Amino acid sequence: MKITDDAIEISYQSGRQSGQPRRSVITYNEDQTIGENLETIKVKLAGVNFDTIIIENPLTYSFSDTVVGINHQRIDIGLAMTNMFNVPVVARTTVDELGLEAAVNKKKDYLSWHLDYYGQYRDKRNYGQESMLTIGNGFFGLRGAYVEAKADQDNYPGMYVAGMYNQNTTNINGRNVVNEDLVNLPNAQYLSFGVDNDNRFKIRRSDIRDSYRSLNLKTGELTTSLIINLPTGHQLMINATKIADMKHWHRFAIRYQVTPLNFTGNLQIYSEIDGNVTNNNVKRYQDFDQHHIDITSLGAASDHASLNGQTKNSNISFSIASRLTSPDTDTVKNTVASNSPTSITQTLNIKVVPNQTYTFYKTVSIFTSLESEDVPLEQLSLNDLTKSSFKDTKRNNQEFFSKIWHDTDVQINGDLTSQKLSRVNIFHLIVTAAALASGKLDASVGARGLHGEAYRGHVFWDEMFVMPFYTTHYPRLARQLLLYRFRRLDTARKYAKSEGYNGAMYPWQSASTGDEQSQFVHLNPLTQNWDPDNSRRQRHVSLSIAYDIWLYDHLTGDHSFMNQYGLEMLLSIGQFWISIAKKDDNDDRYSIKGVMGPDEFHEEYPNSDEQGLTNNAYTNLMVAWLFATIKQITDRTDSKTLQEILQKINFTDTNYQQMVEIAHHLKLDINENGIIGQFEDYFDLPTLDFDAYRKKYGDISRLDRILKSEGKTPDAYQVAKQADALMIYYNLNSNTVDDLLKQMGYQLPSNYLTHNLEFYLDRTTHGSTLSRVVYAGLTKLAGNMDQSWKLFRQALFSDYYDIQGGTTAEGIHLGVMGATLELETRFYGGVSMLGDQIVVQPQLPKQWNQLEFNQQYQGGNIHFIIGHNQITVETEQQLEMIIAGQKVDTKPNKSVTINY
Repeated sequence: MKITDDAIEISYQSGRQSGQPRRSVITYNEDQTIGENLETIKVKLAGVNFDTIIIENPLTYSFSDTVVGINHQRIDIGLAMTNMFNVPVVARTTVDELGLEAAVNKKKDYLSWHLDYYGQYRDKRNYGQESMLTIGNGFFGLRGAYVEAKADQDNYPGMYVAGMYNQNTTNINGRNVVNEDLVNLPNAQYLSFGVDNDNRFKIRRSDIRDSYRSLNLKTGELTTSLIINLPTGHQLMINATKIADMKHWHRFAIRYQVTPLNFTGNLQIYSEIDGNVTNNNVKRYQDFDQHHIDITSLGAASDHASLNGQTKNSNISFSIASRLTSPDTDTVKNTVASNSPTSITQTLNIKVVPNQTYTFYKTVSIFTSLESEDVPLEQLSLNDLTKSSFKDTKRNNQEFFSKIWHDTDVQINGDLTSQKLSRVNIFHLIVTAAALASGKLDASVGARGLHGEAYRGHVFWDEMFVMPFYTTHYPRLARQLLLYRFRRLDTARKYAKSEGYNGAMYPWQSASTGDEQSQFVHLNPLTQNWDPDNSRRQRHVSLSIAYDIWLYDHLTGDHSFMNQYGLEMLLSIGQFWISIAKKDDNDDRYSIKGVMGPDEFHEEYPNSDEQGLTNNAYTNLMVAWLFATIKQITDRTDSKTLQEILQKINFTDTNYQQMVEIAHHLKLDINENGIIGQFEDYFDLPTLDFDAYRKKYGDISRLDRILKSEGKTPDAYQVAKQADALMIYYNLNSNTVDDLLKQMGYQLPSNYLTHNLEFYLDRTTHGSTLSRVVYAGLTKLAGNMDQSWKLFRQALFSDYYDIQGGTTAEGIHLGVMGATLELETRFYGGVSMLGDQIVVQPQLPKQWNQLEFNQQYQGGNIHFIIGHNQITVETEQQLEMIIAGQKVDTKPNKSVTINY
């Protein structure tokens, strides 16, 4: 490709052509966006097979070799073309220097390990990129904002500590509404500059000529490069690199490099801990009181400063200390100015000359009373600061990530984009939770990670979608997530009792104490009305927790956890479901009323005074599975241990009998065609003209909000936000579900799963990102790989492209990130560890050449290399597996290869 300001010239020759290369010129259309103009290239190259794009005339930049100028704008056409064609894009100059093969391999390696954004973006789009560029270590998350930015409409430099919540009460229309939020802590990443004592530089579109942000997934380093043209005529190059210390997880460090390009003068570097912050990441929460912290003291001496405070109502204390240093001056003239009672600023002055780079280091240490009780926090943070440096943090991360990527990497050969985005997902799963493995933090993973403020940082059933990854790669971490739930078991018991039930009923949304944090109303952004919110009736969250306990025990063989903690939780959850299931004497079956399934479009029956639904299929099937699982686990448990637990929670022989009775007689609504009704009387609801709504509104993923804006309700239609009735087929092997149905007395026709999938896909809008991953797995099971691949790709790109129209701005979707990895290994790689034996039955997408990954199973590692015709497995212990239909006995540290 040769790019001019008004045209794109393409020369190409595919393997099916002979003679001279073909040439095509695309004239730039000023009435279209850059993206729309680039899409025209797809049409021009339809049917042409190629594996590299070479840019003939890129601009010269240190951060990328594929930046070009077009229509008086600059874009990184390499990033755009790689996303469009899934091939590397290289510069002619690089090819001339290294040779084509070396240039292509170098770019492939770079692209598979970096998440890059070029240009300055506004509003939710930039917020979303900040979420995707978040670094952290599981103790804190640091949004990927420019270090020079303060919170405004376009930038949001949030910082969050795991488990640090605060409750505020706001009076809304005469109603006192209590919200518990993950707290946005003071902005300690702030660094900026001034020239000749003029105003501090602020992030303004008019002053930034170029902006390039690159997250190195291999090392956890986020580097931002800015080329700045100030109104005064001063030109500078700024490079800022941020690292969160993965070993000493109270720390992060920033290297700030400034290169004056055209002037001699004085440079001021400003380092600040800004305590004048609120929770302001989510616009729809702005009617609520979002002031969660009080600053109690500020301090400074020598080269460091400190800020101390506490949360307003939860009374969690915190201390943040920072140090500013530079190797480019022998004497750091460091002045401290308190600009306000809530912020503290350090200023460093240095004389500069053109084209010389000056380096400054800011190190930060954060401690809270959550993990450091009865210890002076300020002293802890200051002492920790003296041991911290950018160099040490970089070395710590290289050691940490070297091991992490060795253990957790999923290598996809033949699909550059899937490779990169899979590593993006692994990275965020690690930085969201790694410190929790220490056992020193009483927290779990929120649905949006430590990346933003959506769902107020609460813990949902999304744990179930990340637990397979953590359990098979980081079992110590998975154990701690379960202990978070165990420590809140008594609260779950109180919740059940308050609703008139026995046992333990976990909340749909959990935060600090484990009480229910779901709201009774929520804001519909289309109508600006407060609508009732019954999502707390998704009692199936307790079943997800039970599933996570079983999965951890099954995959790790850590039966000590089951004996000490897990079985008590399972039995207590079982008591709850025994108490909620009621027998209907008319048909001798048990019903479960007043619940919601995963499909949040359906909260209750239309024109009914009763809340919730009856006999949600997913809930009832999972209850039957739970009762069977409890029986299996108690049968193998040491009798003394079992009796102690049974007596502790008063689980009786009658309860055992009730479990068996209910499990065999739970009611499902199944029609004459073998379609499993999402809930009782689902088939009585009218269908909806989806095509008419798509024509009218375009995106109908949140059809619930659209219907309510029309004065209607989704409760009255056969519509679904996400997978519900068939969700259990994602959790369990198909034969396990078939056995449950038979146990419950239901005989379904052959191919019933395929027919059920067709039925529900026609009614599902995928209003939740989790919907696509579940249906991608189910359509693969049904043999529809084309549809499975389409849904998988949409899920894989969901945060990268922010397909829900701005939700990534409020934090990444952690559950989807975990679930896409499960799709890759369990569904496409075919490695199922859910049964009594490991079964390997791959069906790789045709776009992939090979899949390679590690997984831990019962204390040992298993290495898989899976191709389209061959499987190689190496285990650390002797195992019996079923590989491609063959029984295989593996020997420790010896590979086995099976052709299929």
